[in-house]
Amino acid sequence: MDATQQLQSLSWSDAAYLAPEWILIVFAIGLAVFDLFLPRRAATGWITLAGLLTSLGFVVWRLAELTDKPAGGGVVRLMADSYRIDYFSSLLKIVFLVATAFIVLMSLGTVKRSDIPDRGEFYYLLLPAVCGAMIMASSGDMITLYIGLELLSITTYVLVGIRKHVAQSVEAAFKYVVQGGISSAVILFGMSYLYGITGATNLGAIAQGLKDHAIDYPAILYVAFFFLIVGFGIKIAAAPFHYWAADVYQGAPTPVTAFLAVVSKGAAFAVLFRIIYNLAFFASSPGKPLTNDVFLALLVLAAAAMLVGSAMALRQYNVKRLIALSGVANAGYLLVPIGLAIKGMHASGFGEFVFYLAAYLLMTIGALAVIGVIAKSAGHDEIGGFAGLYYRAPWTAAAMTVFLLSLAGLPVTGGFFGKLFILLGAAQSKDYWIAAIMVASSVISYYFYFGLIRQMFMRSTSEALVRVPVPSGIVIWLCAAATVALGIVPGPALDWINGHFAIMSDLFVQQG
Repeated sequence: MDATQQLQSLSWSDAAYLAPEWILIVFAIGLAVFDLFLPRRAATGWITLAGLLTSLGFVVWRLAELTDKPAGGGVVRLMADSYRIDYFSSLLKIVFLVATAFIVLMSLGTVKRSDIPDRGEFYYLLLPAVCGAMIMASSGDMITLYIGLELLSITTYVLVGIRKHVAQSVEAAFKYVVQGGISSAVILFGMSYLYGITGATNLGAIAQGLKDHAIDYPAILYVAFFFLIVGFGIKIAAAPFHYWAADVYQGAPTPVTAFLAVVSKGAAFAVLFRIIYNLAFFASSPGKPLTNDVFLALLVLAAAAMLVGSAMALRQYNVKRLIALSGVANAGYLLVPIGLAIKGMHASGFGEFVFYLAAYLLMTIGALAVIGVIAKSAGHDEIGGFAGLYYRAPWTAAAMTVFLLSLAGLPVTGGFFGKLFILLGAAQSKDYWIAAIMVASSVISYYFYFGLIRQMFMRSTSEALVRVPVPSGIVIWLCAAATVALGIVPGPALDWINGHFAIMSDLFVQQG
């Protein structure tokens, strides 16, 4: 079915399933117009938050309908399975919307007019960006997927360079545009090979084509999957494709850094998860074990990301660059459930992935909210700004300690159990070498995480007390409480995800 027929097959009742995406677009357009007339630009942020929460409400409502049905039942397939409303996409949309809501709330307390001259533009650009991430999570077709990818990419290009008067921000935007263009082109190149072999863009139809023709084009399939892995490796900032991340994270405004670290990265993971599981399993032919090679390549990429990210963070003194390199290591942890595939006793990769992504959301956004407060107080974002924080803002220091312990993977935090579940999955799959690298990377990370804790509790300072704005304080303590909650009762959360997720219907796309 071509694109025209797919659009014609979308009825008004089907369009109602897209309510979360429509809401974001309507709010974005409305804000772009009303920002010209609003007397107080701060109101734009609150309206943006209202749009995100409204969209989140519709996603949760739809997820509740899916949850009431048997596992795998009730999947909504729109436009010949080009767009899917399933358990996989709904959970990831909740992650993206919650993360963006936290980011908007955090920015209300820390973003000043001197930082971002046009705050209205900053807020209404976030809405199409998160809409692009949601489209990526629901895509069952390479065309739909690429539309979501470019919607997310183009808006984040502008957000990174929104501080036009700051040379560092302009440099970061230039680097981000260049690497983003390269990664998009590489992904498109890999997709073109899959289309050339199968004559289809729908993932289900491509899978069927690979079953029929994989034996005829093994070399081309290797090239296709290689380019896809490289392209998405750049998007998620996994080593050795991570060199842009530190400069971009440092140059972007702190709320934009949080968006790139969680939402943009999570959307790329969602697409990688869907593509690899739908296509790699069907790409092997006799004597050409492409499937095993693809999953091995993902684990090797994960190992490189964990080791390189942790090692490079050892000598960082800028906290935003430290978070960027920590994100490189965490990209490696998130790649492991995808690379383990389904083998041995291991079949819960999606649950492990979503649990750790949720924990990563909380600890990263919480830590960046604290960094935004400290940077506003100290006038810079170097590690020295945290000196004596315990004496200047004891509760904020306690919350930051929770986030750092979670990032390090220590109990009792969500990050600890997130890494533990992935580690146990690797052991079930008998991939002991990747489990050993996970442990080694975590041990290395203790040095720089505890270095920051040492600054807060064991360094004296004569600087004034730190004032935490109310919106930022709400974000910090919600993230800290949720991080501890995931560390206290991790089992029910993981069991709930695994109990309702059905890999065949929620992840695999049927031929349209």
